[in-house]
Amino acid sequence: MRMAVTGATGFIGSEVVKVLLDHGYTVHGTVRDPENEDKVAPLLELSGAPERLRLFRADLLSSDGFAEAFEGCDVVIHVASPYVIDVENPQRDLVDPALIGTNIVLTAANATGVKRVVLTSSAAAITDQPEDRVYTEADWNTKSSLTRNPYHYSKTLAERAAWDFVESDSPSFDLVVINPTGVIGPSIGSGLSTTSRVIADLLNGGVYPAIIDLTFPYVDVRDVAEAHVRAAENPDASGRYICSNELVSMQRNVDVLRENGFETYRLPKMSLTSNLASAIVKQLARFQQPGSRAFIETNLGRTLTLDTSKIQDELGMEFRDMDTSIVETANDLVSWEYVKPRN
Repeated sequence: MRMAVTGATGFIGSEVVKVLLDHGYTVHGTVRDPENEDKVAPLLELSGAPERLRLFRADLLSSDGFAEAFEGCDVVIHVASPYVIDVENPQRDLVDPALIGTNIVLTAANATGVKRVVLTSSAAAITDQPEDRVYTEADWNTKSSLTRNPYHYSKTLAERAAWDFVESDSPSFDLVVINPTGVIGPSIGSGLSTTSRVIADLLNGGVYPAIIDLTFPYVDVRDVAEAHVRAAENPDASGRYICSNELVSMQRNVDVLRENGFETYRLPKMSLTSNLASAIVKQLARFQQPGSRAFIETNLGRTLTLDTSKIQDELGMEFRDMDTSIVETANDLVSWEYVKPRN
């Protein structure tokens, strides 16, 4: 089979390209600027890339380039979508690229006779304010908006639009969706992913002067990429797949880093995890940017418990050791010079 990957230079997209090349596929990758050497060089250096990787210029807000990229491909893995918590204009910077881009990609996939589309959605489309229960693929985020967790809103709208497209247009392809949680791990390119930035901020100090009651549902980027490829390869794959490994508190993040060689960095020491401290943190969050403020208000003191049995049973996924992923993420951040030890 021949595979196409949108957002091929992104944190997840580049890892998907790597796994596909390792599996022996010919890969068509879409990128915004194929001439940007800083972005595309890491892809072109992957094993198998000189023989089996072609890059195509395409942008989520324009239909140009996608049909050409998808021509002759059996599967499209649609990864491209902005992941930013704080933006100037949520409609322009998050919703439009996610929603318009999804419709453009699906239209081009249908026009070129693609057999399957694997869409990267997010656990953000499951919920934006976890309650004390277990969430499954049947759950949908119904609370987000342009002013409340706009990133979550963009992912929900985009995935809903994808399922609506399949129902209304009866396209040539079937749709499979991967819903990852917070993705960390070493990066093929130099870009700093939003979730990995949490670990960078802990190491650099300042952003988190104290340990607060936030818990992150983590998954390694290499596992996320493997899940996408298995969803592309398995003819019986269907519906949504929650892709998540472990819940990791901010305290555990700090402890793992301190115990694995990062004690000379600016890791926070003071704990503000009590109920009273969390009430104070929520008040202080009012002075943060809107995206960060909404995230803290809806997630502080809450844990997102997810049922991952479907992806394990149907796609055979087994996940990496999470503490090892945290340490490897930190080492990667050091290698890209996003963090530096205390002077």
